[in-house]
Amino acid sequence: MDGCIFCKIIKGEIPNDKIHETDNILIIEDKHPQAPKHYLAITKKHIQDVMNLTEEDKGLMAEMLNAVQEVARKKKLAENGFRMVMNHGLNGGQTIFHLHMHILGGRPMNWPPG
Repeated sequence: MDGCIFCKIIKGEIPNDKIHETDNILIIEDKHPQAPKHYLAITKKHIQDVMNLTEEDKGLMAEMLNAVQEVARKKKLAENGFRMVMNHGLNGGQTIFHLHMHILGGRPMNWPPG
């Protein structure tokens, strides 16, 4: 989609620090980390948000979770724990309207999150 920063990253138009990649998912380091370890798992297909997943797309979520597991092991997050966050809509804190999940770790996560 034109103007979508994640679509540009996926196409290679914007450099990124790739951590993991599958046919349908890209995981990169967040450029503005909110934790010592902060990664973004992004669908390669442009889907606006979780509410716009179709039946055909729902397998992407399982693939995303599998990729997150691999990264959590590789980056040593699995042992002490980590947080996965998906924001939906303006009130949910979504600022980039392309389906993605934040993976945060490397420090204790408080609840409620703010």
